[in-house]
Amino acid sequence: METQNAVDLVREAILMALTLSAPLLLVALTVGLVIGLLQTLTQVQDQTLTTIPKLMAMAIGLAIVLPWMTDRMVDYSKHLIREIPAVVSAR
Repeated sequence: METQNAVDLVREAILMALTLSAPLLLVALTVGLVIGLLQTLTQVQDQTLTTIPKLMAMAIGLAIVLPWMTDRMVDYSKHLIREIPAVVSAR
């Protein structure tokens, strides 16, 4: 395997991980900001007030985004499997 092929595979893997994690991270960030703003306005500083809504929002977000995430992972896996002969023959 050439160095450039390995670098390309790692770059694609990192990009795929970032792409798949972005929707859930955005949901957690949005809910965290809203809850933090509400806590600041009401001066109620309880740690469970941020954890439970974030978990619930992420579970709902995962249920909504899961088909898209599955399609992306299947496409990526197919691409990797198709690249196996090119990587092996490069030796």
